[in-house]
Amino acid sequence: MNFVRRGKKIIAIGENFLDHIKELNSVVPTEPMFFLKPTSSYIESPATILIPKNYLIHHEVELGVVIGKPGRDIKASDALDHVDGYALALDLTARDLQFKVRKMGYPWSMCKGFDHFTPVGKFIPKSSIPDPQNVQLWIKVSNQMRQNESTGLMVFKIPQLIEYISNVMTLEEGDLIITGTPKGVGPIDKGDTVVAGLDYEGKELSRISFDVDYRN
Repeated sequence: MNFVRRGKKIIAIGENFLDHIKELNSVVPTEPMFFLKPTSSYIESPATILIPKNYLIHHEVELGVVIGKPGRDIKASDALDHVDGYALALDLTARDLQFKVRKMGYPWSMCKGFDHFTPVGKFIPKSSIPDPQNVQLWIKVSNQMRQNESTGLMVFKIPQLIEYISNVMTLEEGDLIITGTPKGVGPIDKGDTVVAGLDYEGKELSRISFDVDYRN
């Protein structure tokens, strides 16, 4: 499925890995927290990520869940029936802006919504990942490993996330849920080369690579 062209929304889960919550000095949530990103933030690999030069931009590697069967009020027990496949994704964040708007109680739209702030890899059919809680996600910045963790460490698993989100809004065909990032987030800047991967049972299923430059 070409979810980049077909999907109407990107639903991003915040603070879903314990060690990442600790590194941001946040509190472990008692229920999922999500926010929306514009589909105009998509960029496909290989390409050049253009970032605003006046902010501190952090990488966050994530497992994306592509919705195939629309639904509302989906039960966790039926949630995976609504999944068409998966994708490797990055959720780029203007971290200094995020901390600022957080203190003010403002939404995260700007710090998460710049063009090029959702790099994605190819669509991966659901049959290639029988257990989405057994996926290894990793990212290197200029050949330095930054993040390398299993989706088994999620606080809220994928069926719980689908149930929770669909109790708020209808999930539509092509929508992408990015499910949170593990520890190790860090800065990217002009001149960096970013390479990220998604592995399942020792086999690499997706890789994305980008050079980083400033937007005009």
